[in-house]
Amino acid sequence: MLYNTLTRRKERFEPLEEGKVRMYTCGPTVYDYFHIGNARSFVVADVIRRYLEYAGYDVTFVMNITDIDDKIINRAAEKGVEASEIAREFTEAFFQDIEALGVRPADVYPKATETIEDIVRHVEGLVESGAAYVVDGDVYFRVEAFPEYGKLSGKNLEELVAGARVEKDERKQNPADFALWKAAKPGEPSWESPWGLGRPGWHIECSVMSQKYLRETFDIHAGGNDLIFPHHENEIAQSEALTGKQFVRYWLHFGFLRINEEKMSKSLGNFITAREALNKWPAYGIRFFFLQTHYRSPLNLLPEGIEGAVKGAAKFRAFRDELDAMSEGARSFDAEPYRERFARAMNDDFNTPAALGVLFDLMHDVRTAAADGGIDRPSNDAVRDFFDRTVDGVFGILPPPQEALPGADNALVGDLVQILIDVRNDLRKERNFALADRIRDALAAAGVTLKDGKDGTAWSYSPPESTNRG
Repeated sequence: MLYNTLTRRKERFEPLEEGKVRMYTCGPTVYDYFHIGNARSFVVADVIRRYLEYAGYDVTFVMNITDIDDKIINRAAEKGVEASEIAREFTEAFFQDIEALGVRPADVYPKATETIEDIVRHVEGLVESGAAYVVDGDVYFRVEAFPEYGKLSGKNLEELVAGARVEKDERKQNPADFALWKAAKPGEPSWESPWGLGRPGWHIECSVMSQKYLRETFDIHAGGNDLIFPHHENEIAQSEALTGKQFVRYWLHFGFLRINEEKMSKSLGNFITAREALNKWPAYGIRFFFLQTHYRSPLNLLPEGIEGAVKGAAKFRAFRDELDAMSEGARSFDAEPYRERFARAMNDDFNTPAALGVLFDLMHDVRTAAADGGIDRPSNDAVRDFFDRTVDGVFGILPPPQEALPGADNALVGDLVQILIDVRNDLRKERNFALADRIRDALAAAGVTLKDGKDGTAWSYSPPESTNRG
């Protein structure tokens, strides 16, 4: 069941072709490093794609690169370089940062500048059909030629004409008409077209790139809430006006990310790039933080929230290590009910918070079952398979194995850590929890994690989070 923005309700997912899914997600406009809000969209789209594959679908996943746009041209002018140089620099940065975030590569990354001929043909078709018109080398889409305009966003033409967001241009037949092709200005990149030198508008790029690789109608189009209007609304209009076919069957949109309850903005000084975030926190912690909230809900970014998510992910690593070290016992443990609950949660519009809850229940119940000497080998294997395929395979939030503590083979290092643990335990017996917690937190900051159990306190080491990007 997916919540479809187009119909404003949950619908049973039925792909056009049985067993196969064609999915498109809006990628970056490469004029700067992408911010943490974009990162949420990229990570959530990645998890949706991973889950569909986990569920047995053959997924074709396409994410575009907008490498010609006003923002790129303006940034190039500021730096005194060619627009292509800006696009190349930040395309490389984009690939570096999504790889660091653990986002699996798309099957295709089409670039707008490599799709110009296809775009020109699409615009020609709209002009010939009367859905678009030419003014001084510019080509505009005639919104009145598409009676369903506004069906995705719920807006109507009267609102749009009266709205302050509509850019005034006396050459337009209707103030809500939007540019498909822009006539070249001096010094700007341009390409040949039937209307003279120019470049494509932003909206037409996504329509053409998605249809080129996913056909005229495809299953899923995803992106942030901020893209519903005008970008996705315009994609629908200019696509369906030409083909006469439904453009996309299911529209998925991701909630806004706020910083300290405020909209993220460079002017407010609260703008955080994904690259900056990755220098502060490991990727698995950032991903875990995003998945703790349903993808359609707004999310407030607080440092303590991600730090808590890092600790939550560390619990998964500890459990996974326990499974490897667990003694073989005689008790059986059935992982199947947890598989079913996980699938129910994810099949309900990708409810990742509920799915995470299933995984925490699994850890608790396995530990309880194994408390009297472990579970049998087939049960352990089944739990590990499910755990690896979900925590690592679907969510991508399993931290790497812990590294050895430098000098751990030196008895002095181990003795010093044990002394601190003993002092902490004495303080806890005296109910001096504040000081005991200070010792625990100081050790954690140094990369030493304590785990209290019925047999005492164990410790392990991994590099401090500030130096580990995950």
